[in-house]
Amino acid sequence: MDNIKEKIEEIVNKVKNDPNFAKKFQEEPVKTLESVIGVDLPDDKINEIITAVEAKIKLDDSKIVDKIKGLFN
Repeated sequence: MDNIKEKIEEIVNKVKNDPNFAKKFQEEPVKTLESVIGVDLPDDKINEIITAVEAKIKLDDSKIVDKIKGLFN
């Protein structure tokens, strides 16, 4: 399970820091993730990872917004 968490973190960092990768992830998430993971996973498993990556990105982005808002209070 830890390996999956590490892969999710790796993918989140790539999405945030590499505009080309982010575009590929947005356009073809399954194909893009399988290229990073290096394994052809069943659709239900890869979709779970896609959902986790998207949720992590949204969570991290909301934390950043909250910190910025805190600067102006």
